Amino acid sequence: MTLMLASVADVAEAEIAIIEGADIIDLKDPSQGPLGALSQPAIRAIVGAAGGRRSVSAVAGNLEMKPAVLAEGAEALAATGIDYVKIGFFPSADLQACIDALAPIAARVRLIAVLFADLAPDLTLLPRFAAAQFAGVMLDTASKGKGRLLDFMAIPALQTFVETCRDLQLGSGLAGSLEPPDIARLLPLGPTLLGFRGALCVGRDRTAKLDADHVKLVRDLIPRERMAKQGIEDANVDLRLLAARGYAQEASRIETDRLFVHDLILPVFIGAYDFERGKAQRVRFSIDVDIRRSTHHAEDMRDVFSYDIVVDTIRLILSRGHIDLVETLAERIADALLAYPRVFRVIARVEKLDVIEGRVGVEIMRERTAEAGKLRPFASGFSDFSATKSSG
Repeated sequence: MTLMLASVADVAEAEIAIIEGADIIDLKDPSQGPLGALSQPAIRAIVGAAGGRRSVSAVAGNLEMKPAVLAEGAEALAATGIDYVKIGFFPSADLQACIDALAPIAARVRLIAVLFADLAPDLTLLPRFAAAQFAGVMLDTASKGKGRLLDFMAIPALQTFVETCRDLQLGSGLAGSLEPPDIARLLPLGPTLLGFRGALCVGRDRTAKLDADHVKLVRDLIPRERMAKQGIEDANVDLRLLAARGYAQEASRIETDRLFVHDLILPVFIGAYDFERGKAQRVRFSIDVDIRRSTHHAEDMRDVFSYDIVVDTIRLILSRGHIDLVETLAERIADALLAYPRVFRVIARVEKLDVIEGRVGVEIMRERTAEAGKLRPFASGFSDFSATKSSG
């Protein structure tokens, strides 16, 4: 199950984040960049106010990439009583020495390495973090206001990061100016957590104060662990929220809206002939998705099934390598989209454009069965950090 991390700057913001259901309270000074550290008295005050109601993480600051400096910063931060110590790793020739210096601390303190998507992160470091007993690795952005995570790393690359962390038994975190529409795109990857600051603040300004309504919106878009365990049997659950979270309600008469992505042309490694292997050819995708109709007019991301999910689904399937048949590709797209319980029907047209002077391909239609239409959670094998978490 993916957790929600909310970055806060003081006790009042921490209280808002806790009340609105954030799973992890992350402490930082947003005016000082991605790793701006709060003072130790401020950290201790927030830890005391949290009172064990939530796990607490904090950044050690914009530290110089020197082994002794990082080790000293990690030790000082751990002494405040927080649950997770976050250490930023900027490009440096001393990265291995830095990791080695932190390894003895990682054996007794939960360390989280932070890499930066806009600084060409070296993902070959992941096995080294695992060997040094780090608890997890986060991807963030170093230059705030110059793009968000998805501007620097595509969905297939993020999937590789999350899956590699999972294979190494590392927690995985995704952050970096994330916005509400990004949540539905990132949840299927199964990261341990999604981290937010700007999206939670007044005016979406990360240096402004937290806004309770913004925190609630983000919280509502991320399924809670309690809901998954209960099978969504809580009568107080707002079914409006379940639409965006990936839940569907059984109905004797299904009313649908149609979302579509038409004339999307991508390079694809496809074809059963030998001459088609080893080179990409143009393929056109036209996908119609019938989704269960909302009971009211759409107002925000809690009410919609995003077309970004369709495009991301196609790109993820293509990232897995050569596919022999257009029929296979169309089936995989339909199956992946029908895994979202709000989706009732998928019509997938896949056309190869470079075979003849014209277009060849296939169009298929697949529908959800009555049994599959029952209220149930979207499952995607979420991982978790090793520590016990509080659920909101």
